[in-house]
Amino acid sequence: MKKIVIYNAMAFMTIVVWGVTFVSTKVLISNGLSPVEIFIIRFAVAYICTLLFSHKRLWAVSWRDEAMLSLAGITGGSLYFIAENSALSITFASNVSLIICSAPIFTMILGKVLFRDSIKLTAWIGSIIAFGGVCVVVLNGSINYGINPLGDFLTLLAALSWAGYCLLLRGLNEKYSNLFITRKVFAYGVITATLFYVISPTHIQMGGGDMKSIICNLIFLGVGASFMCYLMWNMAVKHLGAEKTSNYIYFVPLVTILASTLILGEPFSIETVMGAILIIGGVVLSTK
Repeated sequence: MKKIVIYNAMAFMTIVVWGVTFVSTKVLISNGLSPVEIFIIRFAVAYICTLLFSHKRLWAVSWRDEAMLSLAGITGGSLYFIAENSALSITFASNVSLIICSAPIFTMILGKVLFRDSIKLTAWIGSIIAFGGVCVVVLNGSINYGINPLGDFLTLLAALSWAGYCLLLRGLNEKYSNLFITRKVFAYGVITATLFYVISPTHIQMGGGDMKSIICNLIFLGVGASFMCYLMWNMAVKHLGAEKTSNYIYFVPLVTILASTLILGEPFSIETVMGAILIIGGVVLSTK
């Protein structure tokens, strides 16, 4: 029982930190870094930290497992963060955090398709309610503030990618240690993101930015939000299960909305509150 409490606490602390990362990433974007550059630096720092503790085993026991690890690096790394960071460059941090919490619903649906998990009627009803909340958030941003809906759709892509990552951890956690999986995710995330960067290069524009702010935010994202939080998240998924752990994601927007309002000065409207209630309520209902 005590261990279960600890794993739940790990999941909750991870979510609190991740709630602030939306604001931290937005600050870095405003200082001239591109979404891809932020991710590569963030995961490279996290990989180095992980390598200090996990360096004896280089490869998985089979090529199939290695392929699954590489896919985890894409879904939980490069694809997820490039989509999310790109969304942050064209929409509100609060919007991104609200929509990203639909990930548990995607986890549930993918679990049904891939593993034939049972889904209750209340889960489908909750999914519809949450989707309605997403629509409210998207329409509110595009109509009232002129925000590009593309940012919201990129966030949905990120949520779907994260759901795939959580389900991939099911099989991997049975064979490998938490540190090994985390290190491989960071490695393949950096590799695939670097390939994307080479194909679609962007230019660093850090000259006019606040270097102290840039360094502090990169350390926070690399060491705290990536290295430490991925370890805690993967451990929580291993002991609590992908679906139950994913439920904690609905706390993300509560943290982000508060942080983005206080730090970034983003608008806080009644529509945002309505969307948050629908999304969070729908996710809670669908995952009971």
